[in-house]
Amino acid sequence: MSVAAAGGGGSPCLGAAAAASCSSAGLSYATPAGGGAGVAGRLPARVLEHIFSYLELFDLMRCSLVCWHWNNILADENSEVWRSLSSRTLSDEALRSDILCNLPTYKGKLKAFQHALSSHDCSRNVYVKKNGFTLHRNPIAQSTDGARAKIGFTEGRHAWEIWWEGPLGTVAVIGIATKRAAMQCQGYVALLGSDDQSWGWNLVDNNLLHNGEVNGNFPQCNNAPKYQIGERIRVILDMDDKTLAFERGFEFLGVAFRGLPKVCLFPAVSAVYGNTEVTMVYLGKPLDG
Repeated sequence: MSVAAAGGGGSPCLGAAAAASCSSAGLSYATPAGGGAGVAGRLPARVLEHIFSYLELFDLMRCSLVCWHWNNILADENSEVWRSLSSRTLSDEALRSDILCNLPTYKGKLKAFQHALSSHDCSRNVYVKKNGFTLHRNPIAQSTDGARAKIGFTEGRHAWEIWWEGPLGTVAVIGIATKRAAMQCQGYVALLGSDDQSWGWNLVDNNLLHNGEVNGNFPQCNNAPKYQIGERIRVILDMDDKTLAFERGFEFLGVAFRGLPKVCLFPAVSAVYGNTEVTMVYLGKPLDG
């Protein structure tokens, strides 16, 4: 992913080149030049923090490449620099509510916003609310509507949370999709998993779906509990092992899909119930154990 992509333009897929040059999925660049020689390396940290707090994300990423001194200052994910940028970028609702409660740093919250559901890559019957993270489906009859995240992945391990804040209806699917997967269709169907471009878990009947077929029940246990509204599901995509797994309440439910293709895959959701809402928050690299 290019610097422009991290700032909102360019390629929407985070791949190997980005992983090599870019830490934390696009919000901090490694390998700064030099060891801090010259005027730049002698400026006091408090002065630099004050200056940096007025800059935007694109400029901060470039600043982190100037020297080790500047890079170290920007490495503090809860500094005034990232707090100031968060207050300018994120909505008051997102910062004050519990939407981002599992992200302890301002830089992590900004990264989640960069990876949130896209208002430009979704069905015409849905929109992203002002908080920047919640998808609202309009009450349109005989339509299934979905959305992809702003950024997809070709490398690495990634985790995000998804939860429904309204009725599920007859179909409510979470999963992943390529850029080619449709985000709207007629009728009330499981849109994610309806073709070979998407993989989904229908929270209504606990079915796994891909290529228009049911791939079994999930989780694989007797009398698996049904999804409860407001319950956060953690999705874990491992592009190195080519697997998609899920957690609920920090309980690992198992691997749902194996053998994923080596293409750019995006977090995605699809819904059918009018005025229902779905929130997605990107968490970064999943914790082991």
